[in-house]
Amino acid sequence: MPLFKEKFQPKRAHRYYKVTGFYSFIFESIKKSMPPVLVVVALLAVLHFTYDGGIPALLDLAVESLPGYGVLAFFFLSESILGLIPPELFIAWAGKTAHPELNLFMIALLSYLGGMCSYFLGRWSLSIPSVHEYLEVKMAKQLIMARKYGGILIAVGALLPLPFSVGSLVAGMLRYPFKSWVIIGLLRFLRFAIYGAAIFSVVS
Repeated sequence: MPLFKEKFQPKRAHRYYKVTGFYSFIFESIKKSMPPVLVVVALLAVLHFTYDGGIPALLDLAVESLPGYGVLAFFFLSESILGLIPPELFIAWAGKTAHPELNLFMIALLSYLGGMCSYFLGRWSLSIPSVHEYLEVKMAKQLIMARKYGGILIAVGALLPLPFSVGSLVAGMLRYPFKSWVIIGLLRFLRFAIYGAAIFSVVS
């Protein structure tokens, strides 16, 4: 047994991922998750250009009119189901509140816990015979790829502006190890920290 692991070679890794279909799998996964996100973004754009004062005015109205716990509860519900409402909107809301850093941490935590709920919802759905049969028979090829690269999919969903809930739901349906999900899902906090720093500088 070799004493040292072989040095990572980017060109070899790139060739391996290309041959195994990893790149096309990631691309197709992202492409399928984008339409609902684009619909929500389009609706927000319409609101921005039709409401007097745009999104900033709506955020001010939300801070003045809505209780903080109500906004947080709604965000948690969104992140637990499909996560179609962009978290950036809630980050901007947090930046308008009296305690922006605290509320930013709260929405990051709720997003993480919402993803966890989605994961277990996926595990529970396997008890439905029709869902189990569809996954094991009609989605057999996709399942092989998803089980192989599930961790990367979770990381992509945690860091990029894609529905984290959907990736977590799929991870649960694939019986992806929960301990691994817990660790990789922590990248969600990094995403909110980065996006929070950028958005706070705009809305503050």
